[in-house]
Amino acid sequence: MTNSIAPLHAVPTDPSFVDLEAAEAAAADLIRALGADTESESLEETPRRIAAMYAELLSPVPFDATTFPNDGGYDELVIAREIQFHSLCEHHLLPFTGVAHVAYIPGERILGLSKLARVVDYFARSLQVQERLTTQVAQALHDALLPKGVGVVMEATHLCMLMRGVEKQNSRAVTSAMLGTFRESPATRSEFVELLKGRSTLI
Repeated sequence: MTNSIAPLHAVPTDPSFVDLEAAEAAAADLIRALGADTESESLEETPRRIAAMYAELLSPVPFDATTFPNDGGYDELVIAREIQFHSLCEHHLLPFTGVAHVAYIPGERILGLSKLARVVDYFARSLQVQERLTTQVAQALHDALLPKGVGVVMEATHLCMLMRGVEKQNSRAVTSAMLGTFRESPATRSEFVELLKGRSTLI
């Protein structure tokens, strides 16, 4: 018997609600408002491409995130490190990209390791802020698995910081969400962080 992750059916952006025609018209208006000629050969297809691009970036790929019985009684950390992701900043519609480190301590059920990456990607394909994305991933796993604890750490580079405003080229934002044992036990949280230090980019 398997269980599905229920929260994955309630996504911030449902692709069926993306109005490509309206998005294309809006993109053309924006390009003209910025002083460019949408009638030129090089720009005439740009509004259509912009609409299609955002529709793709904001359309999560559905999948069946089934869980399985923890028959072996495993009760130590399960970690997937450096899950690459990209999302769109909801304040500027510029990308932010980075890696997610996801861990949990199983209770009665476990999740296929590849599905940890799919959960991250699922919630990343939306207009987002990094803080909310981090908590959404943690909460979805917590609700589906009922584990002893969940820990999620995300590191990302935001183009809105690199290209505009403060223009800090080497800045990275780090966010975390700790639930269950990860929040209650300093030892568990420390073990998680220490295991992440074995990778190429230290926290």
